[in-house]
Amino acid sequence: MVLVSGHTHDHIDWADRLAYLRAADALDAPAQAAIAARLVEKLPSRPTVIDLGCGAGGMSTHFAAALAERSGGTIVLVDATPELLQEAARIVQYAAAAAATDGTASKVEVQAIVADLADAALPDRLPAADLVWASRVVHHLPDQQAATGTIASIARPGGIVALAEGGLSFCFLPWDLGVGRPGLEDRLQAAQAAWFVGMREGIDGAVPMPYGWPLALERAGLAEVRSFSALVDHPAPGPDGLTDYVHHHLSRLAMNAADHLSDDDQSVLASLLDPDSPHYLGKRRDLYLLGARTVHHGRRT
Repeated sequence: MVLVSGHTHDHIDWADRLAYLRAADALDAPAQAAIAARLVEKLPSRPTVIDLGCGAGGMSTHFAAALAERSGGTIVLVDATPELLQEAARIVQYAAAAAATDGTASKVEVQAIVADLADAALPDRLPAADLVWASRVVHHLPDQQAATGTIASIARPGGIVALAEGGLSFCFLPWDLGVGRPGLEDRLQAAQAAWFVGMREGIDGAVPMPYGWPLALERAGLAEVRSFSALVDHPAPGPDGLTDYVHHHLSRLAMNAADHLSDDDQSVLASLLDPDSPHYLGKRRDLYLLGARTVHHGRRT
């Protein structure tokens, strides 16, 4: 593992969110596996896949499995937070070894590099890639278009660049919770959107990008730009880990977006998060998870 000092631009302590990222990866696993299989299918024999902003490494476990089913290849994990990168390297190496079903050593090599994705010199530190993947990370960088151009330059000619951005907001609460005004989740999503605007405005040197991700890929010089989505669907009462995920999510909203909620909605949110409250979400059997991850991709000419 190459350890070089890295930093984030959004003033978020991502190392503190490791448990949340793990929970999200577990719930996203079916969608992530489908996305990985669809992208790897487009790649040549023994490709190099670079996962930029790899977080806890969930997506690259599926890249490892998909590569192992073919001729193998190399996965390069890149993140600005060393604590996340170390965890990602651990679980991706484990996934690569587990996928070696013929009893031989894994056909998938895993590398890890701490680096700043907003660094224009990033392509000089990375190998040319057949697939460059970045999931929900570019929108945390100051100049999203410039970052997209930098990411595109990492791909070798003919290589694929894929950004997972946007999609459908996740829903997990019933309309009427039996406490407060119905429709809390809609107001929570509006508060989260307002927080996101403030987060972007608080990034030093932030540059607006007043157009969608497919146009950003085209402006980065990519051809054959397309988009597709993968559904994340866990009906009530949901799988193990769903309650913890919802608790993490609502706790972050209570901390970051409280200024965008009414006093009544803040009170309801506190009640949902309080284990001693009769309305504690951990006592509910009607939590669910429904949303979609959207992937925008293009090919470097």
